Amino acid sequence: MPRVKRGKTHVKRRRRLLKGTKGYHWGRKNTIKAAKTATLKAGVHSYAGRRNKKRVARSGWLATLNAAVREEGMSYSKFIGAAKKKNIALDRKVLADIAINEPAAWKKIVEMVKA
Repeated sequence: MPRVKRGKTHVKRRRRLLKGTKGYHWGRKNTIKAAKTATLKAGVHSYAGRRNKKRVARSGWLATLNAAVREEGMSYSKFIGAAKKKNIALDRKVLADIAINEPAAWKKIVEMVKA
């Protein structure tokens, strides 16, 4: 049986790993063993980070809505409760966007909720 050399595969795998650790500190950027560990941990943290990003964004929408509703003379909790009773099916992200970018439409929504 002929001999099979796997140098290309070995180098390609290492190159791909080291490309992912570009910018890391100390040996984690150029030592294979440390780079593997660093890449694994970075993947775990990035997963958690994507979840946290959504959490932070939602709190921003709530703060925006609270400020916009208080200008109209209501509290956030009363506004949301009344909007649910009136079957206004817009989520908080959309409501916050309307409050910032569409003042006329926002006033109409608040009037619908107050009525």
